[in-house]
Amino acid sequence: MKTFLKIFVPIIILGLLFRFFCGIFIIHPMGAIPEGTSIVYFRTGLNLPFIASADGILDKSGAGVSLLGRGILIGKLAEPIKENEIFRFGYSETLYLWSTDGKTYEK
Repeated sequence: MKTFLKIFVPIIILGLLFRFFCGIFIIHPMGAIPEGTSIVYFRTGLNLPFIASADGILDKSGAGVSLLGRGILIGKLAEPIKENEIFRFGYSETLYLWSTDGKTYEK
């Protein structure tokens, strides 16, 4: 039991710290970024959900999802996210669907 606690308690603490202080921003594949990307960043000071995408933010705001809306939102968030970036990895359809509550929008 002690070994279990020594191993899993630190993992749980690290997971919670990651959840509260970091975020993942997914950029859906589109013209300028044909493969899409996912960015892990420190989200302190940014009012974004843990997993976010331009499509998800636009949909939840009621503004509607469009190519122009995506471009404007990504342009607005690009600098703050880039300043707080930890690392990038490839586009994840699963994370994208999580950010949009399971909805997909055309590329």
